[in-house]
Amino acid sequence: MSGSTLGKLFCVTVFGESHGPAIGCVVDGCPPGMALAEADIQHDLDRRKPGTSRHVTQRQESDTAEILSGVFEGRTTGTPIALLIRNEDQRSKDYGNIAETFRPGHADYTYTQKYGFRDYRGGGRSSARLTAPIVGAGAIAKKWLKEKYGVVIRGYMSALGPIDIPFESWEEIDNNAFFSPNAAIVPELEAYMDALRKSGDSVGAKITIVAENVPVGLGEPLYDKLDADLAHALMGLNAVKGVEIGDGMAAARQRGTEHRDELTPQGFLSNHAGGVLGGISSGQNVVAHLAIKPTSSIRLPGRSIDLHGNPIEVVTHGRHDPCVGIRATPIAEALMAIVIMDHALRHRAQCGDVASATPIVPGKA
Repeated sequence: MSGSTLGKLFCVTVFGESHGPAIGCVVDGCPPGMALAEADIQHDLDRRKPGTSRHVTQRQESDTAEILSGVFEGRTTGTPIALLIRNEDQRSKDYGNIAETFRPGHADYTYTQKYGFRDYRGGGRSSARLTAPIVGAGAIAKKWLKEKYGVVIRGYMSALGPIDIPFESWEEIDNNAFFSPNAAIVPELEAYMDALRKSGDSVGAKITIVAENVPVGLGEPLYDKLDADLAHALMGLNAVKGVEIGDGMAAARQRGTEHRDELTPQGFLSNHAGGVLGGISSGQNVVAHLAIKPTSSIRLPGRSIDLHGNPIEVVTHGRHDPCVGIRATPIAEALMAIVIMDHALRHRAQCGDVASATPIVPGKA
């Protein structure tokens, strides 16, 4: 299957299925000499894993990462790093009723048409379970970027269905199950999700990801723009239906005098572009927003067809996230980290010796 690898110099290839014995990835291109242990990876995996609150799927996975190669005596060797995460709590019987049917809104129909048959257990290769190895690879990229450039990549939920979540503080995000940066709104989010879960329905979400201290110059001016590669990677995340860089779609309603990020000797006056100008990082915060659709794995009946084209009614059983966006923040952080590290290595390879006489203008968030 093509399309399982992300990146050019920092390459991440994911393998496995939702209900197979294990999932994992091979990370190639990590520079040698960086201290790395499973504990460096486990923190972000714990943030993503299922069963952490009543608002997400109750599948119980420890998501314990094993480093199989690429590390010797606690340091990266420059060779491929293989990460393995064993599946521990599969309940394949929950999916027996969809073996010959297609869940509306899922990849079941398109996957079968493309490949001729599919692993229907938990979505198989199409499952969001495959985001766990991406989080592991992203943790490696985060660590290298932080040590090399001081880059910090963080994210938060900025909307849950119809509820907008105003940003208040980064410190609040780890204190609740929603990755909400606003403590005051958490009771409303909990009440909304409790009612939604009882109704049997699902809802979408908006996630915002911010990379701070990104150096100037990452990205290429044409087809490998930094923002284009970010959009490509983030759209590869399960259930994402829209990606915005900076002001995104709102730019369509702005005037040039409003949208342009004016420069002064003291710094940029705004950051409508989201830290990318002409496909190249400006030194400002790189900002991306993701729209995540409501999952179609719900217990409310929906119309579909079976393998023979006959009309049927589908009810999805099993354990599912009523809002897949709740656990998406660490995944989106990982994808942004992978893209930025890939571009940092590419920039270092071609332009590492470039020296500009123009001073670096301070960025604005």
